[in-house]
Amino acid sequence: MDETDQKLLALLRQDARLAVATLATKLQVSRGTVTNRIRRMEDEGVIVGYTVRLRPDVQHNEIKAWMSIAVDGNQTRTVIAALLGEPGVATLHDTNGRWDLLAELRAETLQDLAKVLERIRLLKGIAATETSIHLETFRLS
Repeated sequence: MDETDQKLLALLRQDARLAVATLATKLQVSRGTVTNRIRRMEDEGVIVGYTVRLRPDVQHNEIKAWMSIAVDGNQTRTVIAALLGEPGVATLHDTNGRWDLLAELRAETLQDLAKVLERIRLLKGIAATETSIHLETFRLS
């Protein structure tokens, strides 16, 4: 996958119902290019389906985790582009300190979470990761 594929996936993650013409305009490519890239990624199993995102307070049975990510050298932009195309990444944050990035991961089952972790760990430019499963949220008023 090249940078255009990553950008296309990022746009589809934001709104999978965007028209091909809108995607083409945003990517500055032809509609045929967008259609061919989507079809290729579906055929290769990169895109495995389309879904609806719900408000976080509506999704009671979803598994959430936080992944701290250390990036190799100057690969940050490449890694960010790849992570934005990963369906298991709900949010991505730039950080300082020991870790370069912090990703909020979401999955329906532990098996699904394991697959997300494996895909992320195989990305070029990732030096190390550390993952913690989100158990409960407490609010201070």
